[in-house]
Amino acid sequence: MFGQDTPIFSFTGPFGVRVEVGGSIFILLLLFVGIGSSPLYGLIIFGLIMLAIFLHELGHAWGALVQGVRVDRIMIYGGGGFCQHASTGRYKSEFIVAMGPIVNLGLWAIASLIAGMMEPSLARGLIRSFATINLFLAILNMVPVQPLDGGKLLHLGLLRILRPREAMQVAGGIGLVLAILWIPTMVWLFLKLGFVLLFFPPIAAHWRMVKGEFP
Repeated sequence: MFGQDTPIFSFTGPFGVRVEVGGSIFILLLLFVGIGSSPLYGLIIFGLIMLAIFLHELGHAWGALVQGVRVDRIMIYGGGGFCQHASTGRYKSEFIVAMGPIVNLGLWAIASLIAGMMEPSLARGLIRSFATINLFLAILNMVPVQPLDGGKLLHLGLLRILRPREAMQVAGGIGLVLAILWIPTMVWLFLKLGFVLLFFPPIAAHWRMVKGEFP
């Protein structure tokens, strides 16, 4: 939703990667602080989500750097984040894309183990929340729509068995169906659970893929 967001500040993160933060992140912050009975709790959960997203994107960056692929920046914004890196081959791309969800799954496992060894406390509850957030991000990112990791991995996987145009069309068709269903699903989740997600798969981009026009 905010993929073209303007950075409001930046810093140098691990591995020397530039990290930029978009202004739309404050929209998400206001939603978490404003919706619910406890602004402080909303602020804490917001912080845990941002940390999980940052580590997810850092996983992509590491996956690129370890293969000698230049990383230009990591962007964190209201709709999530992305890691911008130099163009590379199909097989290197598979590893780079997969590293994001792998990091989240690893964090979920570690946080769950730590929480399981602790006595009931506020700290234990926060660690469990961090584990849940990472599991959710891993599952969400594996949904096969663009530009999520699942959509990219689906396309890359299809390139192993289909010609490029056919792989693009099949991936686009699957993504198009899911993108159309995305909005009513998000409305239902908001009405039932109060769940807010500032990300919507681009229907037009998937349609271009179906027509074989998406690069």
